[in-house]
Amino acid sequence: MRPLEFGWYLPTHGDTTAYGLMEAQVAGSPELCERVVKAAEAAGFDYLLIPVGSVCWEAWISGAFMAARSERIKPLIAARPGYINPVLMAKMISTFDQMSGGRICINLIAGQNESEVEAEGVRQPKEERYALMEEEVSILKALWTTRGPVHFQGKFHTISGAHIRPRPLQQPFPKFYLGGGSRQAWEVSAKHSDVHLFWGDLPERIAENIAEIRRMARAHDREEAIGFGMRLQVICRENEADAWEAADQLVRHATERQKQEMKTLYTRSEANQRVQQLARDYGDLLMPHLWTGITKVRPGAGIAVVGNPAQCAATLQQFIDAGCHSFCLSGYLHDEEAERFGRLIRPILAANNRGRLAA
Repeated sequence: MRPLEFGWYLPTHGDTTAYGLMEAQVAGSPELCERVVKAAEAAGFDYLLIPVGSVCWEAWISGAFMAARSERIKPLIAARPGYINPVLMAKMISTFDQMSGGRICINLIAGQNESEVEAEGVRQPKEERYALMEEEVSILKALWTTRGPVHFQGKFHTISGAHIRPRPLQQPFPKFYLGGGSRQAWEVSAKHSDVHLFWGDLPERIAENIAEIRRMARAHDREEAIGFGMRLQVICRENEADAWEAADQLVRHATERQKQEMKTLYTRSEANQRVQQLARDYGDLLMPHLWTGITKVRPGAGIAVVGNPAQCAATLQQFIDAGCHSFCLSGYLHDEEAERFGRLIRPILAANNRGRLAA
């Protein structure tokens, strides 16, 4: 069985304990980022998800600075199709890998919000962006592993005699992560990803999806190479009632405009649509401690594990038993929730999965 790994989220855009409540907002700042990174590293997290989007600080610069301000944690930074020439991207990643001592992993993101992608100058529709992503990842891998110049003729890119220095420190190259719910996302993961991340769902559905993507990976001789994980929120308190109060406080003051945006801005994302459908079908609770409430105010990973340490660990264990080994988590406030995870939940998971996670 694969070792368990845990990632945390860096809120470059700011933090909050209550969406829609001005006095609860924490502005994005270098100081906030340093607090979160310090807490995540102390809590034993393996990687650090650096977000992208118009409200976020630039991910590559943020990730590089945070790598320089930490010792062990690996920034997980997006390679988005159509944003950076793939030869330059390959050189950026391998340089980052060498400069950081092998601390970089790559997040493949096609984009959730069509209007935002278009505003940033990327004109391909989402279906075409996945084809562009596959082509660009193929170029990255070729540049890192081919001895001699690389030639490539594709639909989107033509490369003649490219070569880069340095080579990546991690061999053969850094790990690729991809989170997506569409068939196209699954196809790219089956061919290229080291970890496919699902968003919150029922454990039995996750087990079914894992089996399907493994079947797809078989065509590329990668059935055993690909791993799986979950992108979730976590709201843990030593007392269950306090955890539910913190969860309610997060969404209690959200405006109707915020809620409506979640329903209208992300209609092209199948993963977002699945999360919204789960909230409609099951209401606030998918399971006793798996809460859909954050989907009202936040796109993407809006499903949260809520409860006391034993309850949170037991809920995460269901996804481990379904076949997941990687958990990309976040919580509010991000420095405080990272500390609670490391102190309260991680020891339980280590005890219940001996040999897969350092205590």
